[in-house]
Amino acid sequence: MKKIIIVLTIAFLGWHGIANGQQPATVNMQPKTDSLYTLTAGRVAMTIDASFGGRIRSLRYDDREVLSQTRWPESFGSTFWTSPQSEWNWPPVAEIDKGAYTVEQADRNTITMTSQPSRRLGIAVTKRFSAADDGTSISVTYTISNVGSAERRVAPWEITRVPNGGLIFFDAPLSAVSPAGLLAFQSAHDAVWYRADTTGENRKINADASGWLAFADNGLLLVKEFPDLKATEPAPGEAEVQVYVNRGKTYIELESQGAYVSLQPGEQLSWTVRWHLVPTGQEPSPSVSLLEQVRSLLKADE
Repeated sequence: MKKIIIVLTIAFLGWHGIANGQQPATVNMQPKTDSLYTLTAGRVAMTIDASFGGRIRSLRYDDREVLSQTRWPESFGSTFWTSPQSEWNWPPVAEIDKGAYTVEQADRNTITMTSQPSRRLGIAVTKRFSAADDGTSISVTYTISNVGSAERRVAPWEITRVPNGGLIFFDAPLSAVSPAGLLAFQSAHDAVWYRADTTGENRKINADASGWLAFADNGLLLVKEFPDLKATEPAPGEAEVQVYVNRGKTYIELESQGAYVSLQPGEQLSWTVRWHLVPTGQEPSPSVSLLEQVRSLLKADE
């Protein structure tokens, strides 16, 4: 089977490296009947539900949770879709978003899960979660396989839901955020910043960013890192970065997408997003020091 590879890694960093007391990564199933797998790296723990779309249900630093735990439909954890949305409209494709995934491997530091093929789209999705023995990183690689008989044009799309609170920011000019003014982004220190607010409307923006998207709240800093796309690379009507704010004070989606490519029958693409989760002693407000903390995490990956 031919492969189109787009590389990106999801990493969750602890406060210090293993030399400062972190434990090696481990995988635990708790218990088998629940299909819940917990992957740990240092003081960060990620729990994945094989029975519900291979969804990341929880991401914690010690006992502090960063993902939304709201139990409304489509409102919790981190999931994966294919882009563009115009291919499937709503609701998300069940086999990929919420169907049971087959656990193909689960050892000390790796979990691999695969969806059932989508009859509608002719694709299947594999998610590979792995933790490094240095106790500082966890990676998730998404693979989209064309298992149908026709060519498919597709892009990868990660959707991470966080509580409605805190501060969202990324590296881009204010002019790169559209529709202008829909969310109250402000420009400062060569980045754009949005402090969570509430209205009775659902709102979503698109942006051409610079390969990362950050969220600061509850003393934690979450940074999603991904390949920087050219303006022409996202799927039609989509974008490298998207922020969706649900009405009221329920949840926010931090979204990133990869390049839109053509897959012939039997071809695959693999896409990885790197995440960082660290404590921060800084207030969730626009500042040079908060940007410097983000950039020090990104530089550590170079």
